[in-house]
Amino acid sequence: MGYQAVYHTHTHRCKHASGDAPDYARVAAAGGCRVLGISDHTPLPDGRWPGVRMTMDGFPGYLAAIAQARAEQPALTVLAAVECEWVPEFASFYRDELLGRNGLDYLIGAGHYTVIDGVWRGSFEHLVTPAALRTYATMMEEAMVSGLFAFIAHPDLIGCCNEVWTADTAACARDLCAASLATGVPLELNGYGIRKEWIDTPDGRRPQYPWIPFWEIAGAMGVQVVLNSDAHRPEDTLAGYDDLVAIRDRFALVEADLSRLTAQH
Repeated sequence: MGYQAVYHTHTHRCKHASGDAPDYARVAAAGGCRVLGISDHTPLPDGRWPGVRMTMDGFPGYLAAIAQARAEQPALTVLAAVECEWVPEFASFYRDELLGRNGLDYLIGAGHYTVIDGVWRGSFEHLVTPAALRTYATMMEEAMVSGLFAFIAHPDLIGCCNEVWTADTAACARDLCAASLATGVPLELNGYGIRKEWIDTPDGRRPQYPWIPFWEIAGAMGVQVVLNSDAHRPEDTLAGYDDLVAIRDRFALVEADLSRLTAQH
């Protein structure tokens, strides 16, 4: 059947994707999708991490492109969102400016960066020690507790820098899943890792994420999930659905009901 809703897509403004909101909306509508969330990497007040996110100056154009997508695809519910790092000092910006003054429909929480030894480092490369894994899990728990985010993107990105599953990666997964259960914030099964270059491990090649042992724990603990393409090109708007459904069904994962996000549309 394919995606009925996709809540995680990017535009050219993040500098590592292509296309704009109307391009993604056309693909979604043609494929029978009913709800599309445009959720590029948020601009930040201090201009942090400029190589992988839109600028504050680009934000009005981003909102205008989403409005254009809505006008061009009236049968498709197009939602306005952004994907946000959990940086506590930006919590009021997320709440008051993005959700408040700008009226975004939702925010996605993510942990592309983690503070390790006092320095923000890329989570895709540096979550390789027990301490770093614990720090990442704690950070994402704080994001969930904040109540700002509709779901947490690719929580299993720890698979990008760990070749094998260990007691430490399992502990990280359990902590993330426990936080999801305690807060009611779902975790995302993300298809983008399948489209990236796969990792060679002692047990064979695998996608960077979804990382299967993580979702086995999530299923055993009863975590709710959201299935997303995390498209960085319009042609990938509806990509990866069958692969994600196979993981969902293998571990009896339940999809979260995010219909509240469309209430004002």
